[in-house]
Amino acid sequence: MDTLEQIKQQVAENAIILYMKGSPDFPQCGFSARAVQVLKACGAEFAYVDILAEPEVRATLPQFANWPTFPQLYVHGELVGGSDIIFELYEKGELQKMIGEVA
Repeated sequence: MDTLEQIKQQVAENAIILYMKGSPDFPQCGFSARAVQVLKACGAEFAYVDILAEPEVRATLPQFANWPTFPQLYVHGELVGGSDIIFELYEKGELQKMIGEVA
């Protein structure tokens, strides 16, 4: 399976997936840490991919999503956005609604 197919499969198979630097327990950048913090505040159960450990995914994901930065959050197969957008949606209460629909 090539990397693009792998990404498509990960996004399809996980209701919520975060492509991030590091892991939820040990984020490797402030933006990833903030995204994890917001998701945990919403009570979300989510999958993640450490793009630092997966250089092919890191190189291919911006082409798949047409989104250049990390982290990248997907809910129900749709790109939500990066750290700033995740936080803005959380402040407005919209992220909680998206995640509530998953649960």
